[in-house]
Amino acid sequence: MSKQKRKPNVHGSTAAPVRASGYGDSGASGTRRALKGFRVSSGSAQRDIDDNNYALRNRARALYMGAPIATSAVRTARTNVVGTGVVPRPRIDREYLRMDDAAADAWQDAARREFALWAEDRIACDALGLNDFYELQQLIMQSQLMSGDVFALIKHRKASPMRPYTLRLHIIEADRVSTPAMMGVPVASSTEGRNPDNGNAIYDGVEVDSTGRAVAYHICNGYPQEFYREPLQWTRVQAFGKKTGQPNILHIMEAERPDQYRGVSMLAQAIEPLLQTRRYTQAELDAAIVQASFSAFVKVENPIDNPWNEVGGGEGTDGDYVSSEPNEYELAPGTINYMEPGEDVTFANPAHPNAGFDVFMRAMAEQIGAAVEIPADLLLKSFNSSYSASRAALMEAWKGFKMRRSWLVSDFCQPVWELFLTEAVASGRISAPGFFADPLIRRAYTSCEWIGPSAGQLDPTKEINAELSAIEAGITTREAAAVRINGSDWDSNVRRLARENQALADAIPTTDLTKEGENAQSVPTE
Repeated sequence: MSKQKRKPNVHGSTAAPVRASGYGDSGASGTRRALKGFRVSSGSAQRDIDDNNYALRNRARALYMGAPIATSAVRTARTNVVGTGVVPRPRIDREYLRMDDAAADAWQDAARREFALWAEDRIACDALGLNDFYELQQLIMQSQLMSGDVFALIKHRKASPMRPYTLRLHIIEADRVSTPAMMGVPVASSTEGRNPDNGNAIYDGVEVDSTGRAVAYHICNGYPQEFYREPLQWTRVQAFGKKTGQPNILHIMEAERPDQYRGVSMLAQAIEPLLQTRRYTQAELDAAIVQASFSAFVKVENPIDNPWNEVGGGEGTDGDYVSSEPNEYELAPGTINYMEPGEDVTFANPAHPNAGFDVFMRAMAEQIGAAVEIPADLLLKSFNSSYSASRAALMEAWKGFKMRRSWLVSDFCQPVWELFLTEAVASGRISAPGFFADPLIRRAYTSCEWIGPSAGQLDPTKEINAELSAIEAGITTREAAAVRINGSDWDSNVRRLARENQALADAIPTTDLTKEGENAQSVPTE
């Protein structure tokens, strides 16, 4: 048997052909059947994110308003991350400031009291006068989850005797921060531009200098994609004040790529399955309604001018009109429809309710939940698993909630706290020697812990006993356990319990039963 000669390759060599190796033989293969048509390209964060954000935001908002699972994803994250509010707990560096415990506690109590004066007054806190500080947190969290990011514009209003602080927060939705039409292409799909005054690039409203640092934000007086009688105008807001170095605007977002200047909706990766599950749910609902509607169809040789029960229930009722289309008939319980000669009605007869509906929706909820880091049990508010499985799902969800809370604190809560303390110290309402002289002293005074809602307990007895065991073993502290169990302040709990115990002792008279027992004489028996 003769050997076949090796054919020369394109380079004229008779060497063995190069075989695919590494990722070229797997995920990057162009020859495998499953991957032949999978030809994609990925560009910069601006190309992949900014140019598609307009569509992502619109679709995410539509799903939030019309798809229950999407609504649950956003609201569940908001409720667990923020709840009724992420509350500041000052934790000044008392060692560096050389303050004893009593002085440090007094300073922290005074700072919390002053902050509450501002934060719990919606007129004093919100530039629009609509929400207090903790309601603004809820608004910011929900807007960021839907739109990908949100902005807080720092403003100042004249102080008054009842409202001594000038600081105000104005929340700006993502759409309004955009590239000015005169500095770029005024279409939704093109977001890049350039500032002609300094040559800085603009990425979807974020102005960036030559080093890549965000130096300014361009805010529109309306929504660029809507029509207004007045012409749209953009205001350039510097990221930081030139003299003070304080932020003029806060950008709340979660970055997923380097060189990313705008955020992405939490629902972005799940838009298609969310839309399809909504359609499937609606189709199942429509089919069930059709099956439950017993309608009669009557064939007549000489149809009357006004058939009974054409689409709609009659004229004169809002949203309920008689159809002018002769081929439309109403399906509703008890209806009778007259048809033209030769017409017939045929219905498919699937089994409804569909026995596989719950199983399929559960499977889709698990995939969607995996994408948004919310387990299906929590997403559907259906807890039918065992204690250990439900607890594992809840703990996994809380990893994501705590990450989002840390981003919220870093991007919004802590900067606002520092802005507030700066004004409080500057106005003399809070004493902080060296606050403006040394950045280390300023940092020591502004150190703060932020406490949000706790995870709760599936089995309070088991979990509280576990916390007590950890405290006895020195693994955790009572303060940390109080935060985990119900988000409370252990110091406040101790002071309150002391007052309650004293009040209880004062209210209940005590008798010296021991002494009475010692003086009592036994009765002799004969």
